[in-house]
Amino acid sequence: MTPESQLPEVEQTPKPDALLGVAIPFSLIIAVLLLLLFAWVSEEVIAEHTRNFDTAVRAAVHEYSSPALTRVAVFASLLGGDVLALAFFVALALFLRLRWRRAAVWLTITIAGALVLDFALKHFFHRPRPAAFFGALPHTYSFPSGHALLSFCFYGVLAGLLTDRIKPLVFRILAWAVAAILIISIGLSRIYLGVHYPTDVIAGYLVAAVWVSAMIAVDHWRTRRTLRAPQQN
Repeated sequence: MTPESQLPEVEQTPKPDALLGVAIPFSLIIAVLLLLLFAWVSEEVIAEHTRNFDTAVRAAVHEYSSPALTRVAVFASLLGGDVLALAFFVALALFLRLRWRRAAVWLTITIAGALVLDFALKHFFHRPRPAAFFGALPHTYSFPSGHALLSFCFYGVLAGLLTDRIKPLVFRILAWAVAAILIISIGLSRIYLGVHYPTDVIAGYLVAAVWVSAMIAVDHWRTRRTLRAPQQN
């Protein structure tokens, strides 16, 4: 018995070749379009054309501040920081226990790439942080938002991996709904707390979407190549 035959069925069953043929170019097109959008946003930020937009959104959000909302924002921000790091290791351990090796590798590569992108882009653009409304100001640069980038990559990819492995439709919908709420809440919390400009959060989401789309394209390409290898032999 081979190691592959011992894996759960969901880890062995590949997507249909026809579906992969459509998914690969679609994922690449999405990645390129999002990359172009990120390039445009970054150029606008560098030229300081987004100053009025950032200022107006920050002021509008701050008008609704309250002690209760501040506590909620602090908690949401933690979900994109320390809690996310803990959740990653818990999810990784669970995937390995369930022998979802493909899911474990996917999640690990996604987060590792997100961390590299966050570090590299922050130091490339070196945008100073805005004045914080609440709490201490992080010592890292502002653009793009690491919380937005990492939360999109982790919670979005986690939802995708889970919905690909669970059958009940209600659980799939719930997984995507929870992921969307978490991602949006974390991004808004960074703006509410004043530790990021709105364009930082938007850029973080765009970078994450580019990275995930590119990974999907590569993953589909490798799967399709593996499917065609036995036919060529």
